[in-house]
Amino acid sequence: MGQGALSDGESPPGRLSSGVKVTEPLVDSTQQVRVNKPSQPLVSIVTPVYNEAEHLGECIESVLAQTYQNWDCTIVDNCSTDGSAEVARHYAAKDGRIRILRNQEFLRAYPNHNVAMRQISPASKYCKMVFADDWMFPECLEKMVEVAEEHPSVGIVGAFSLQDERVMWAGLPYPSRLVAGREICRRLFLEGLYVLGSATCVLYRADLVRSHDPFYNESNFHADMESCLVLLKASDFGFVHQVLTFQRVRSGSLAAISSEINTYAPGMLHALLTHGKDFLSSQEFETCRKRAIADYYAMLGGGFLRGRDKRFWDFHKKKLAEAGVDFSRVRLATVMLAKFGTALLDPRRSLDKARQIAREVSQTSRAVIPAKETRS
Repeated sequence: MGQGALSDGESPPGRLSSGVKVTEPLVDSTQQVRVNKPSQPLVSIVTPVYNEAEHLGECIESVLAQTYQNWDCTIVDNCSTDGSAEVARHYAAKDGRIRILRNQEFLRAYPNHNVAMRQISPASKYCKMVFADDWMFPECLEKMVEVAEEHPSVGIVGAFSLQDERVMWAGLPYPSRLVAGREICRRLFLEGLYVLGSATCVLYRADLVRSHDPFYNESNFHADMESCLVLLKASDFGFVHQVLTFQRVRSGSLAAISSEINTYAPGMLHALLTHGKDFLSSQEFETCRKRAIADYYAMLGGGFLRGRDKRFWDFHKKKLAEAGVDFSRVRLATVMLAKFGTALLDPRRSLDKARQIAREVSQTSRAVIPAKETRS
């Protein structure tokens, strides 16, 4: 039997001996048109996992259901304690393309993601991360590889994604199968258009990943976005106008934390100050810098109206300092008076405004900046 083979002890159908449920295939594999030609490039898939026994089977089944079959998959177990490792071993025993790596000690999210990216096969031409609580639609690899093969200058291929009930990462005109990397980044800074998604949503050219180690900036809450900006300095962007992945959003995830303390403003400010000059003219950069700081203070004004706690203010004071921007109570008061005006003088209007701001901030942080679970 393969790595991590299970014992022969009897267990109910569809369930491991520990009682962990094994997900039934998302798609009847006998009904799928398999695409597996000798000339097809290898795609290395990596899945970091920590205590995702409930969803890991569904994730792996989506890999097995791909119409594109020239792949290998490495599951990086970050010291799970809930049966995730047993689920992974079950599938590794069934398919030799699946292997398991277990960390000797628990790692935070992005250090673990870097460990995962280092596991891509030396023979792979493309690579893809799929988080353990996400999954791919059957044509995901086929459609993404097709675009990358059509356009050798493409370093990243993206697509629409279903985030619970919402279709994400819209904004490019159809078909936009090839877009200059510089244009994608300029539109991010100048227009706020974000179509890069999270790591689950994109396919990377593997040689670019190998040439950037560590791949993710472990000090950046939004390292997914920053890694894309780095790659797009020297490559182009491909896009498939089709929903190819599913992203799960739930409490305890980085997305939820991002929404709670609003990491979008510091994330954008960091991206602009670190990478903006590579895509913008001096005048454009200065205009974007001023707007980013103004937007940051407007967000802080909303935080004040919502009565945010010390953790919120400590986080944002630190991020402003890291960006070389002084935290100014005078500016905050000025912004609040200018933006919220008479609402501050009317308690009922102030409360309504705070609720409106909370909804806008929550929607913005979910729709624009990718983030994933701290546990993986």
